[in-house]
Amino acid sequence: MGTRSRIGETLDRLEPPPRAVDWSLLAFVVAEATTGLVSFTVGVPEGWPLFWLHRALGVAIVALLAWKLARVHRRLTDPGLWQRSTALSVMTLVAALGALATGVAWVFGLDVRLSHWTLLSVHVGFGLALVPLVAAHAATRFRLPRRVDFERRRTAVRYTVLLAAGAATYRLQQGVNDALDTAGSDRRFTGSQPREGDGNAAFPITSWVADDPDPIDRDDYRLRVDGLVSDPVDLAVDDLAAGHETEALLDCTSGWYTIQGWSGIRVGDLLDAAGNLGDNAAYIRFTSVTGYRWSLRIDEARDALLATHVGGERLSHGHGAPARLVAPERRGFQWVKWVTRVEVRSEYDLGQWAVTLVSGFD
Repeated sequence: MGTRSRIGETLDRLEPPPRAVDWSLLAFVVAEATTGLVSFTVGVPEGWPLFWLHRALGVAIVALLAWKLARVHRRLTDPGLWQRSTALSVMTLVAALGALATGVAWVFGLDVRLSHWTLLSVHVGFGLALVPLVAAHAATRFRLPRRVDFERRRTAVRYTVLLAAGAATYRLQQGVNDALDTAGSDRRFTGSQPREGDGNAAFPITSWVADDPDPIDRDDYRLRVDGLVSDPVDLAVDDLAAGHETEALLDCTSGWYTIQGWSGIRVGDLLDAAGNLGDNAAYIRFTSVTGYRWSLRIDEARDALLATHVGGERLSHGHGAPARLVAPERRGFQWVKWVTRVEVRSEYDLGQWAVTLVSGFD
């Protein structure tokens, strides 16, 4: 028996029953979207397992999709077998292939922009579209799983092998990147690629969703520090240029990172200027001129910076002038731009998650 035949038999033995493949695809796609979205909030190296799981799930989806297509390809290629649900199947397949192709291209270091979007952003778009498409596709042929489809021992072996193969494939890809010295070899554990240089021109101007305000007049600008404080204050731009400096890494969820020297005023000094904090003070909320906002716990916020300069240059409008939050170990979307209010609060702001999706829209 040839090697190819033995490999084929091994793959056949690993293939789950058709119903298990269908439900597994839905579960893996949901898990992939969940790990991808959660990874947007992870900026410290200790969070690397989440990113490895995301990539391992992606490789496992390739295998599940291959088994699925091997079973149904005739229904897609033979017009005589097309049904009303075939268009949905094709859309789902396109989204799946788009997510997989852009993900693979990104980890190998391909860095192209499609209009305003990086390849990683396109990957995210395909992934988010895939979740409802797979769910709708499953609903067209809804069949409850049976116990035999997920027989405990065989199922454990199959999915352990799938995830282990996914992790091994990703590790192999890293080795290829390092050996060939591709653009993907110097990515962070988050997948972000470096942007070198100092100052405003060193890194891209990006905004979350639709934030795109007009430039703020420096003479008219005021920063309000209020909430659970005894003496709320309004500060002008010159009051923020305190000259406190820090070097911090900005890791943007659109797929790049940069290490810059930032200068401005410590948030702890802002709070001290507003007098005594209330007994229930627990969070500091930073609000943009656009309404965008994010909160940090007080202990973290005190060491954060409200920056007016980057790389020795005054911040440009696109990078958040007159002042933006610099929050080390947080991802870029949490570094609020165009900050006009610093508010001391007693409770966590759940509404900030919704605001990230709608701020900037008129």
